[in-house]
Amino acid sequence: MIAVALALGALYRWTRFGLATRAASENEQAALLAGLSPNSVSLANTLLSALIAGLLGVLAAPIVQVDSVTLPLQVVPALAAALFAGFTSLWIACSAGILIGVMQSVVYYLSTQSWFPTDNGNAMPGLQQLLIFILMIIALYVKGAGLPRRGELVEQRLPAVPLPDRLLRPAVLATAAAALALIVLPFDFRQALTNSLIGAIIVLSYVVITGYVGQISVMQLALSGTAGFVLSHLATGLHIPFPFNALGATLLATLLGVAAGISALRVRGVSLAVVTLAAALAMEQALFTNTSFGGTAGVTVLPPRLFGVDLGPGAAFRGLDGNEPSPLFGFLVLSVAVALGLYVANLRRTGLGRRMLAVRSNERAAAAAGVNVRGVKIAAFAVSSFIASAAGTLYGYNFGSVSAVRFTALAALGLIGFAYIGGITMVSGAVIAGLMSTEALIPHALDKWFGIKGSWALLFGGISLIVTLIANPDGIAGANHRRKKAKTAARAAKTAQALAENATSDTAGAETAPAPEEVAR
Repeated sequence: MIAVALALGALYRWTRFGLATRAASENEQAALLAGLSPNSVSLANTLLSALIAGLLGVLAAPIVQVDSVTLPLQVVPALAAALFAGFTSLWIACSAGILIGVMQSVVYYLSTQSWFPTDNGNAMPGLQQLLIFILMIIALYVKGAGLPRRGELVEQRLPAVPLPDRLLRPAVLATAAAALALIVLPFDFRQALTNSLIGAIIVLSYVVITGYVGQISVMQLALSGTAGFVLSHLATGLHIPFPFNALGATLLATLLGVAAGISALRVRGVSLAVVTLAAALAMEQALFTNTSFGGTAGVTVLPPRLFGVDLGPGAAFRGLDGNEPSPLFGFLVLSVAVALGLYVANLRRTGLGRRMLAVRSNERAAAAAGVNVRGVKIAAFAVSSFIASAAGTLYGYNFGSVSAVRFTALAALGLIGFAYIGGITMVSGAVIAGLMSTEALIPHALDKWFGIKGSWALLFGGISLIVTLIANPDGIAGANHRRKKAKTAARAAKTAQALAENATSDTAGAETAPAPEEVAR
């Protein structure tokens, strides 16, 4: 590793390629004026980094568990070292990586001692991941900045955020169609539709934090899991009835999301994604797998009851087929989804929504115009955390239990991918993403009718994500909105042309008409 670091240091210090890379990194606009291509330099560095990552993967394979979960997540402590280096210094990254590895080993050694606190006789889980998150917080406060640096290209190719024209009519039609489907559909499709609605609610939180503010957060699904586990403790341990148990769990998880958001105010973009990924992994390992809070076996969630009426999946009303889950619980999920969807859509019209878009477009310009950038970010984290937490409580009611395996960091990355495919800036995009998410309506229909399993659906989703980011960053919902606007503009142009032709013909007729005395004669 030290040899690779020395070789890279020589490459970037004494070669023309290294000079071009450093120039593009310091100031992309000046590099463009000097005749360099930042995109070409970025592509070359991406290929070089892939080669080095493959080499280090070969070296790490004998000492690290090689599977589809453990090995990819080794990137999180590596990203902590990169944060300390500011993604620029090779020797700081090398030194920080060695020290982080030493600290992880020390923490593991201490956890095996007899005096160290245990979890039902076993070592406390998630301590190494919690250490990485704390180190990232320290790194971002040391290396982060309140605003982007001068010369940085802050105006990226961002998906459009169109202003919603009408809200009531499409909301009423969609609600009526979904309510009818919950009654008519068979039990398995009814369950898949309920899962789709819960997935759409989680994606609504991404619409706020990423679509409106441009902050890439990976911890939304972890906040949903936190709310689900807290709901179980409030309902079964403290015997708090519905809806107060769900509201309390949502508020507690929201406070956790705001705390994590405050700790990430000095970073943005990729750095923020790194920090929130570490936060999600720390919550997954330190909270969800801890038997005193959750555990891999899961915890029980009691069904919601209001004034003695069961509103859970096992309610008396079972739809046309007479099987569970009950459409009553689907109506509950549908009402929450519609209410939150209308709120997110209307948020785009408010002053807070306009300030969010200003921060997303250019933080320095927004601050110069008097926008409180920190306050807008904290508000966005609060709103998005509340929405994600509400989805977590509905998830617990839906399955009657909450398990750590459903709220992993890798699952969160997949959900973000579906959000981008559907359209991460629009409520309709959240609905599309919810229909495509895991165990939702579209994957279930593909499995039921064509035998296409979920793994193939995820592969197709990954390919679709790459195509969407390159060819159509607005997603499916954004493309549909553009087509509707184009059709409306074409119809308006035809109408205006017809009116102009009629006005021209009327004017010509008036000019050639005979005078009244001639008509009388």
